[in-house]
Amino acid sequence: MSAEAIIEVENLTVGYARDGAESVLLQDVSFQVLRGEVFAILGGSGSGKSTLLKHMIGLQRPLSGRITIDGDDIATTDPVARRSIMRKFGVMYQMGALFGSMSTLQNVRLPLEEFTGFDDDAIDLIARTKLSLVGLSAAVHLAPSELSGGMQKRAAIARAMALDPGILFLDEPSAGLDPITSAELDRLIVRLARTLGITFVVVTHELPSIFAIADRVIMLDHRARGIAAAGTPAQLRDHSGSPWVHRFFNREPEEALP
Repeated sequence: MSAEAIIEVENLTVGYARDGAESVLLQDVSFQVLRGEVFAILGGSGSGKSTLLKHMIGLQRPLSGRITIDGDDIATTDPVARRSIMRKFGVMYQMGALFGSMSTLQNVRLPLEEFTGFDDDAIDLIARTKLSLVGLSAAVHLAPSELSGGMQKRAAIARAMALDPGILFLDEPSAGLDPITSAELDRLIVRLARTLGITFVVVTHELPSIFAIADRVIMLDHRARGIAAAGTPAQLRDHSGSPWVHRFFNREPEEALP
Protein backbone atom coordinates (compact mmCIF):
# COMPACT_ATOMS: atom_id res chain seq x y z
CA MET A 1 0.00 0.00 0.00
CA SER A 2 1.31 3.40 -0.96
CA ALA A 3 2.04 5.91 1.80
CA GLU A 4 0.72 8.77 -0.36
CA ALA A 5 -2.16 10.68 1.17
CA ILE A 6 -5.16 11.01 -1.15
CA ILE A 7 -7.34 12.80 1.44
CA GLU A 8 -6.02 15.27 4.00
CA VAL A 9 -8.13 16.79 6.76
CA GLU A 10 -6.34 19.64 8.51
CA ASN A 11 -7.51 21.41 11.69
CA LEU A 12 -11.13 20.85 10.78
CA THR A 13 -13.75 22.43 13.02
CA VAL A 14 -17.38 21.70 12.22
CA GLY A 15 -20.66 22.69 13.78
CA TYR A 16 -23.40 25.24 13.40
CA ALA A 17 -23.48 29.01 13.63
CA ARG A 18 -26.73 30.40 15.03
CA ASP A 19 -27.55 33.91 16.17
CA GLY A 20 -23.92 34.88 16.09
CA ALA A 21 -22.83 31.95 18.28
CA GLU A 22 -21.09 28.74 17.21
CA SER A 23 -22.05 25.25 18.38
CA VAL A 24 -18.98 23.07 17.75
CA LEU A 25 -19.34 19.32 17.15
CA LEU A 26 -15.75 18.52 16.13
CA GLN A 27 -12.76 20.78 16.78
CA ASP A 28 -9.28 20.88 15.20
CA VAL A 29 -9.57 17.39 13.70
CA SER A 30 -6.64 16.31 11.51
CA PHE A 31 -5.94 13.01 9.74
CA GLN A 32 -4.92 11.52 6.39
CA VAL A 33 -6.39 8.76 4.24
CA LEU A 34 -3.76 6.89 2.23
CA ARG A 35 -4.25 5.97 -1.40
CA GLY A 36 -5.57 2.44 -1.81
CA GLU A 37 -6.47 1.76 1.81
CA VAL A 38 -9.77 0.99 3.51
CA PHE A 39 -10.14 3.70 6.14
CA ALA A 40 -12.89 3.50 8.74
CA ILE A 41 -14.46 6.30 10.77
CA LEU A 42 -15.86 4.95 14.03
CA GLY A 43 -17.59 6.32 17.09
CA GLY A 44 -20.66 6.08 19.22
CA SER A 45 -23.99 7.70 18.51
CA GLY A 46 -23.69 11.47 18.31
CA SER A 47 -19.90 11.40 17.92
CA GLY A 48 -19.98 13.24 14.59
CA LYS A 49 -19.33 10.39 12.12
CA SER A 50 -22.03 11.36 9.65
CA THR A 51 -21.29 15.07 10.08
CA LEU A 52 -17.64 14.49 9.26
CA LEU A 53 -18.60 12.46 6.18
CA LYS A 54 -20.91 15.22 4.92
CA HIS A 55 -18.03 17.70 5.17
CA MET A 56 -15.61 15.33 3.41
CA ILE A 57 -17.93 14.97 0.42
CA GLY A 58 -18.67 18.68 0.21
CA LEU A 59 -22.29 18.70 1.38
CA GLN A 60 -21.49 20.99 4.31
CA ARG A 61 -18.87 23.66 4.83
CA PRO A 62 -16.68 23.69 7.94
CA LEU A 63 -16.40 26.51 10.42
CA SER A 64 -12.65 26.36 9.79
CA GLY A 65 -9.96 24.04 8.45
CA ARG A 66 -9.19 22.31 5.17
CA ILE A 67 -10.19 19.10 3.40
CA THR A 68 -8.21 18.24 0.30
CA ILE A 69 -9.21 15.48 -2.11
CA ASP A 70 -6.25 14.39 -4.23
CA GLY A 71 -4.70 17.81 -3.64
CA ASP A 72 -7.81 19.92 -4.26
CA ASP A 73 -9.50 21.81 -1.42
CA ILE A 74 -13.20 20.89 -1.27
CA ALA A 75 -13.87 22.80 1.94
CA THR A 76 -13.28 26.37 0.77
CA THR A 77 -13.45 26.29 -3.02
CA ASP A 78 -16.24 27.86 -5.08
CA PRO A 79 -19.27 25.77 -6.16
CA VAL A 80 -18.08 25.26 -9.75
CA ALA A 81 -14.68 23.96 -8.69
CA ARG A 82 -16.31 21.84 -5.96
CA ARG A 83 -18.38 19.98 -8.55
CA SER A 84 -15.19 19.11 -10.42
CA ILE A 85 -13.59 17.79 -7.22
CA MET A 86 -16.70 15.73 -6.46
CA ARG A 87 -16.20 13.83 -9.73
CA LYS A 88 -13.17 12.22 -8.07
CA PHE A 89 -15.27 10.19 -5.66
CA GLY A 90 -18.48 8.20 -5.41
CA VAL A 91 -20.83 7.88 -2.46
CA MET A 92 -22.97 5.01 -1.20
CA TYR A 93 -25.54 6.35 1.22
CA GLN A 94 -26.75 4.34 4.19
CA MET A 95 -30.00 3.04 2.67
CA GLY A 96 -28.66 2.85 -0.89
CA ALA A 97 -30.75 5.81 -2.15
CA LEU A 98 -31.65 4.02 -5.38
CA PHE A 99 -34.39 5.56 -7.51
CA GLY A 100 -37.42 3.32 -7.14
CA SER A 101 -38.89 4.23 -10.52
CA MET A 102 -35.76 2.98 -12.34
CA SER A 103 -34.37 -0.49 -12.85
CA THR A 104 -31.06 -1.47 -11.33
CA LEU A 105 -29.37 -0.93 -14.69
CA GLN A 106 -30.99 2.48 -15.15
CA ASN A 107 -29.79 3.56 -11.70
CA VAL A 108 -26.20 2.76 -12.64
CA ARG A 109 -26.56 4.33 -16.08
CA LEU A 110 -27.77 7.64 -14.63
CA PRO A 111 -24.37 9.20 -13.69
CA LEU A 112 -23.00 8.21 -17.10
CA GLU A 113 -25.94 9.81 -18.88
CA GLU A 114 -25.62 12.98 -16.81
CA PHE A 115 -21.86 13.49 -16.82
CA THR A 116 -20.40 11.85 -19.95
CA GLY A 117 -20.88 12.20 -23.68
CA PHE A 118 -20.81 8.44 -24.28
CA ASP A 119 -23.34 6.93 -26.67
CA ASP A 120 -26.10 4.67 -25.43
CA ASP A 121 -24.31 1.41 -26.22
CA ALA A 122 -21.16 2.49 -24.35
CA ILE A 123 -23.18 3.62 -21.34
CA ASP A 124 -25.03 0.31 -21.29
CA LEU A 125 -21.78 -1.66 -21.48
CA ILE A 126 -20.13 0.32 -18.66
CA ALA A 127 -23.19 0.06 -16.40
CA ARG A 128 -23.45 -3.69 -16.97
CA THR A 129 -19.72 -4.05 -16.24
CA LYS A 130 -20.08 -2.22 -12.91
CA LEU A 131 -23.02 -4.43 -11.95
CA SER A 132 -20.99 -7.49 -12.87
CA LEU A 133 -18.21 -6.34 -10.56
CA VAL A 134 -20.62 -6.40 -7.63
CA GLY A 135 -22.28 -9.69 -8.61
CA LEU A 136 -25.53 -8.29 -9.98
CA SER A 137 -25.39 -9.27 -13.66
CA ALA A 138 -28.66 -11.17 -13.31
CA ALA A 139 -30.45 -8.26 -11.64
CA VAL A 140 -30.10 -5.57 -14.29
CA HIS A 141 -33.81 -5.33 -15.08
CA LEU A 142 -35.09 -5.66 -11.52
CA ALA A 143 -36.51 -2.68 -9.64
CA PRO A 144 -34.90 -1.71 -6.31
CA SER A 145 -38.00 -3.01 -4.53
CA GLU A 146 -37.28 -6.45 -5.98
CA LEU A 147 -33.75 -6.52 -4.56
CA SER A 148 -32.75 -7.75 -1.12
CA GLY A 149 -31.12 -5.31 1.27
CA GLY A 150 -27.65 -6.61 0.42
CA MET A 151 -28.34 -6.40 -3.31
CA GLN A 152 -29.49 -2.81 -2.93
CA LYS A 153 -26.20 -1.95 -1.21
CA ARG A 154 -24.27 -3.66 -4.03
CA ALA A 155 -26.24 -1.79 -6.66
CA ALA A 156 -25.54 1.50 -4.87
CA ILE A 157 -21.82 0.67 -4.88
CA ALA A 158 -22.00 -0.08 -8.61
CA ARG A 159 -23.63 3.30 -9.22
CA ALA A 160 -21.00 5.01 -7.08
CA MET A 161 -18.33 3.39 -9.28
CA ALA A 162 -20.00 4.39 -12.56
CA LEU A 163 -17.61 7.26 -13.33
CA ASP A 164 -14.50 5.34 -12.21
CA PRO A 165 -13.69 7.45 -9.14
CA GLY A 166 -10.55 6.75 -7.18
CA ILE A 167 -12.37 7.09 -3.86
CA LEU A 168 -15.61 5.59 -2.54
CA PHE A 169 -17.34 6.87 0.59
CA LEU A 170 -19.65 4.33 2.22
CA ASP A 171 -22.08 5.40 4.94
CA GLU A 172 -22.93 2.50 7.28
CA PRO A 173 -22.80 -0.16 4.52
CA SER A 174 -23.72 -3.01 6.89
CA ALA A 175 -26.70 -1.24 8.47
CA GLY A 176 -29.80 -3.43 8.39
CA LEU A 177 -28.05 -6.49 6.98
CA ASP A 178 -27.92 -9.96 8.49
CA PRO A 179 -24.46 -11.28 9.50
CA ILE A 180 -23.99 -13.44 6.39
CA THR A 181 -24.98 -10.68 3.96
CA SER A 182 -22.82 -8.22 5.89
CA ALA A 183 -19.82 -10.54 5.62
CA GLU A 184 -20.38 -10.90 1.87
CA LEU A 185 -20.45 -7.12 1.50
CA ASP A 186 -17.25 -6.84 3.54
CA ARG A 187 -15.57 -9.30 1.20
CA LEU A 188 -16.72 -7.27 -1.81
CA ILE A 189 -15.27 -4.06 -0.37
CA VAL A 190 -11.90 -5.69 0.26
CA ARG A 191 -11.86 -7.25 -3.22
CA LEU A 192 -12.62 -3.92 -4.93
CA ALA A 193 -9.96 -2.16 -2.88
CA ARG A 194 -7.29 -4.75 -3.62
CA THR A 195 -8.06 -5.49 -7.29
CA LEU A 196 -9.06 -2.01 -8.50
CA GLY A 197 -6.96 0.10 -6.13
CA ILE A 198 -10.01 2.06 -4.93
CA THR A 199 -9.62 4.01 -1.70
CA PHE A 200 -12.53 3.41 0.67
CA VAL A 201 -13.68 5.68 3.48
CA VAL A 202 -16.25 3.78 5.51
CA VAL A 203 -18.41 5.17 8.31
CA THR A 204 -19.46 2.29 10.55
CA HIS A 205 -19.79 1.04 14.10
CA GLU A 206 -20.05 -2.67 13.22
CA LEU A 207 -17.11 -4.39 14.94
CA PRO A 208 -17.00 -7.51 12.71
CA SER A 209 -16.88 -5.33 9.60
CA ILE A 210 -14.20 -3.10 11.09
CA PHE A 211 -11.88 -6.05 11.65
CA ALA A 212 -12.74 -7.59 8.27
CA ILE A 213 -12.11 -4.58 6.06
CA ALA A 214 -10.26 -1.71 7.75
CA ASP A 215 -6.56 -1.06 7.29
CA ARG A 216 -6.72 1.92 9.66
CA VAL A 217 -9.39 3.62 11.72
CA ILE A 218 -10.05 6.81 13.59
CA MET A 219 -12.46 6.84 16.49
CA LEU A 220 -14.50 9.95 17.26
CA ASP A 221 -15.65 10.85 20.77
CA HIS A 222 -18.32 13.50 21.33
CA ARG A 223 -16.90 14.28 24.77
CA ALA A 224 -13.53 15.22 23.29
CA ARG A 225 -15.16 16.78 20.19
CA GLY A 226 -12.52 15.04 18.11
CA ILE A 227 -10.44 11.91 17.58
CA ALA A 228 -10.12 9.72 20.65
CA ALA A 229 -7.88 7.12 19.02
CA ALA A 230 -6.29 6.18 15.68
CA GLY A 231 -4.51 3.10 14.40
CA THR A 232 -5.28 -0.39 13.17
CA PRO A 233 -8.33 -2.15 14.63
CA ALA A 234 -6.07 -4.61 16.47
CA GLN A 235 -4.00 -1.79 17.98
CA LEU A 236 -7.08 -0.05 19.32
CA ARG A 237 -8.56 -3.27 20.66
CA ASP A 238 -5.43 -4.54 22.37
CA HIS A 239 -3.30 -1.51 23.24
CA SER A 240 -5.45 1.59 23.62
CA GLY A 241 -4.82 3.55 26.80
CA SER A 242 -8.36 4.91 26.72
CA PRO A 243 -10.85 2.93 28.83
CA TRP A 244 -13.68 4.08 26.55
CA VAL A 245 -11.91 2.88 23.39
CA HIS A 246 -11.07 -0.41 25.10
CA ARG A 247 -14.73 -0.92 26.04
CA PHE A 248 -15.90 -0.12 22.52
CA PHE A 249 -13.57 -2.62 20.84
CA ASN A 250 -14.18 -5.33 23.42
CA ARG A 251 -17.96 -4.76 23.62
CA GLU A 252 -17.87 -4.06 27.33
CA PRO A 253 -20.62 -2.01 29.05
CA GLU A 254 -19.66 1.26 30.66
CA GLU A 255 -21.06 0.14 33.99
CA ALA A 256 -21.69 -3.32 35.32
CA LEU A 257 -25.33 -4.28 35.39
CA PRO A 258 -26.84 -5.02 38.82
